[in-house]
Amino acid sequence: MQASDLSVITFQVLCAAFAVSLAFGLIAQRTHFCTMGAISDVFNFSDWTRMRQWGLAVGVAMIGFSVMAYAGWIDPGKSIYATTRWLWLSALTGGAFFGFGMVLGSGCGSKTLVRIGSGNLKSVVVFLVMGVAAFATLKGMTAVLRVATVERVALDFSSGTTITAWVANALDVPATLAGLVLSLMIGGGLILWAFLGREFLRFDNLLAGLGIGASVVAMWWVSGVLGHVMEHPETLQEAFLGTNSGRMEAMTFTAPMAYTLDWIIFFSDQSKVLTLAVVSVLGVIVGSAASALVSRTFRWEGFGGTEDLANHLVGATLMGVGGVTAMGCTVGQGLSGVSTLSASSFVAVAGIMVGAVTALKFQSWRLERLA
Repeated sequence: MQASDLSVITFQVLCAAFAVSLAFGLIAQRTHFCTMGAISDVFNFSDWTRMRQWGLAVGVAMIGFSVMAYAGWIDPGKSIYATTRWLWLSALTGGAFFGFGMVLGSGCGSKTLVRIGSGNLKSVVVFLVMGVAAFATLKGMTAVLRVATVERVALDFSSGTTITAWVANALDVPATLAGLVLSLMIGGGLILWAFLGREFLRFDNLLAGLGIGASVVAMWWVSGVLGHVMEHPETLQEAFLGTNSGRMEAMTFTAPMAYTLDWIIFFSDQSKVLTLAVVSVLGVIVGSAASALVSRTFRWEGFGGTEDLANHLVGATLMGVGGVTAMGCTVGQGLSGVSTLSASSFVAVAGIMVGAVTALKFQSWRLERLA
């Protein structure tokens, strides 16, 4: 394979990733798909509709990933979530920070991008602050704190830190078979739970769950199949073209915000190139804007006052720090990570939900005091 061939494949990966993320943004804007909104609906109104959307999306993503692995299209051990070190405290703490922050910031990372495309100027501020906080937690001041604290607490597993690996090792069966069976059980259960919801079988609900889940599966295919090179001509090693980590990636939106700001600020530096993460951020914004303009729901929206601004600044900071610490957001861990049956992803999701519920209770308490 020649260098020119790699350039062509990388271009194809970036174009495909942009198309998938554009579809994600369009669907999320049209259907109001939002993990924070789902938790808020359950907490405030006992309405499980959007939570069932999320459950359907997880089920589709989980089954899609395992089917591709079982068919031999992708290697689950090459994903960014496949490690032998279980940073459970990082996932739990980071998830809690992120969950609390997304309530203060009016939505998670993906929702922030969707709201930018719909004309929300508050989300532009959240994006900038969240991106800076994420970059600092990747390489800066809070990165030093992260490594010196929560990352010191870990458990090592030679077989890996996915539920699939644990079950396969315990039962002495192939990991791909264990993953397929587990995903059909867990993912299938989530899909069944979603479909059994009263009045859930409506177009927008099905579009949200099936469409978002399929977008995650499609991104796994883009990075794990289209962008996979068995032997890079320069390094003579296996490579996944267009990714920041050099491993198989899917959708996530915390670290990619940092990478996007880095790409914009150092655009003239030829070492700063477009990656799957950066085009995913841009694709969601464009997809949301297209949906908002077509449906005539595009509206400029700003802050309601100083307190509103302060809440969003704090929320954005917590999301940036928490998302990197947990190695993913509601999409990165909640959909992409969970689809691989990563144990860290399930812990991170639990942390996110605890953080979000705590923030919702905090807001209710403040409103009661003001009343």
